[in-house]
Amino acid sequence: MKRPLITLFSAATLLIAAAGCNSHDSVKQAQEANEAKADSTTANTDMGKIEEKGKDYDSEFMTKAASGGMLEVEMGKQVLARAVTPEAKKYAEQMVSDHTKGNAELMALAAKKNITLPSTLGDEHAKVLKDVVEEKGVKMDQEYMKEMLKDHEEDVKEYTDASIKAADPDIKAFAAKTVPMLKMHLDMVTKMRPAVDAAK
Repeated sequence: MKRPLITLFSAATLLIAAAGCNSHDSVKQAQEANEAKADSTTANTDMGKIEEKGKDYDSEFMTKAASGGMLEVEMGKQVLARAVTPEAKKYAEQMVSDHTKGNAELMALAAKKNITLPSTLGDEHAKVLKDVVEEKGVKMDQEYMKEMLKDHEEDVKEYTDASIKAADPDIKAFAAKTVPMLKMHLDMVTKMRPAVDAAK
């Protein structure tokens, strides 16, 4: 009589464990899809393992970059509609314009390389968006500029790394080509942020 109870308990435990492993983070899901593709196409040799490692780096860079680019555009649009300081408005407008173009290039490159990209923001970027747009008035502008400074410092580093470390020459070239734009955005936010922070 006790046996079915134990079996039920075991089944419930397995279900809970499976649910815990099933992440809804779109970046992780895209990376898992790319890993599955790489596993099915890479020969099980030392050379194949080296190639696979390079492909993993490339697809991780591309999936994170896609989510980051979507964040720049989505957050830029929302800030543009509600910003109160001219600096935040101007910066948001620049982000929407530049990153819309950058995202289109990234998507075309991913399609060419058979890399799956996330279709929605990853968890980390979704939290940043929420934290910024939940604020109102000047506080939103200040939070936006703070996040943009942090974000572009990280982006410059990640894209610079990818311009050196990416295994695929086209991905390497895309990263290298994007670095100057990101440095320009970083320079822009560094100069504009003090005026937004001083706003009342």
